[in-house]
Amino acid sequence: MLDNLGLVKFFNSLVVILPSSKTLSLGWNFGSMLGLILGMQIFTGLFLSFYYVADGYLAFSSVQYIMYDVNLGWIFRIFHFNGASLFFVFLYLHIFKGLFMMSYRLKKVWASGILIYLLVMLEAFMGYVLIWAQMSFWAAVVITSLLSVIPYWGSVIVMWIWSGFGVTGSTLKFFFVLHFLLPWFLLVLVIFHMVFLHSTGSTSLLYCHGDYDKLTFCPYYWNKDLYNLLFFLFFCLFSLISPFLLGDPEIFIEADSLTSPVHIVPEWYFLFAYAILRAIPNKVLGVVALLMSIIFFYFFLLVNNYVSNLVKVNKFLVVIFVLVSIVLSWLGQCVVEYPYYDLSMIFSLLYFFLLFFCCFFYNFSKYLFI
Repeated sequence: MLDNLGLVKFFNSLVVILPSSKTLSLGWNFGSMLGLILGMQIFTGLFLSFYYVADGYLAFSSVQYIMYDVNLGWIFRIFHFNGASLFFVFLYLHIFKGLFMMSYRLKKVWASGILIYLLVMLEAFMGYVLIWAQMSFWAAVVITSLLSVIPYWGSVIVMWIWSGFGVTGSTLKFFFVLHFLLPWFLLVLVIFHMVFLHSTGSTSLLYCHGDYDKLTFCPYYWNKDLYNLLFFLFFCLFSLISPFLLGDPEIFIEADSLTSPVHIVPEWYFLFAYAILRAIPNKVLGVVALLMSIIFFYFFLLVNNYVSNLVKVNKFLVVIFVLVSIVLSWLGQCVVEYPYYDLSMIFSLLYFFLLFFCCFFYNFSKYLFI
């Protein structure tokens, strides 16, 4: 009974009686939308796992079995498939909103959020491999091979993940188990993310998180979050009308370890990082740049600026960074030839320069206005 009361109090403090700023616009719906999508992904993935067979000879056929023979299996699969893209749409919007509002000043919230970002990318990659189609199989070969750049232990780690000397059915089982278990850890991490956020409060349109004029989270923000259902309805319509528009045609061809696709391209949400990887001719430096394209966001934790007047400068820099990221994503699906290769190098440099400039210049700009 006491445990139940404790859970009720915890729930109330988290999403009912929480004091919230009046200036949180619809841009703050991205976080709640991500929670809704995570719940949908876990729900649909759980039912898909009942019929999926993690075997190199049967995986592709089991996916087709789910699509054609399992009652409503097709709708669970297309919602799960497109749900990954929807998750990354709002994840990137959530991160960009955080950069606009300088949310990295909330240290624990930002650190846990970037960790969630990394784990979601890992989760999405492993889920893509489970289709066991041509593009997903060779994507697994390319991405896991990157670990070989780790000094001394690289080749051993790659063979451990492969469970042999190549990507086989054993690799598929390994990815399936991790893909099934990781979302539950993500769910716990999201709860910690919310606890950290609610202990400090959100950064509002006033660029502060210490508003004294606040209101309770329920019912005002519960009503505001209902707008998510409208977009979710649009997502359902999109998934039913164009279920595989965001996928690659190679996902309909069973994996063949003897024939690789002419042009290996990851899913759209990995394209910016893939463009950075391909832009550097050295494999080791390319992998380091690939990792730093995400890990660099942790450097924003070094920012201790709460008084700077360079708000408009920050907005300008973030807008340019968003545009550069979009261009990099487009370059990631282009063939490796002139002028796309040269453009990838230029925009990769711009990507890191803007991150560096936003992080360190904003941190030291407070001294310009003393």
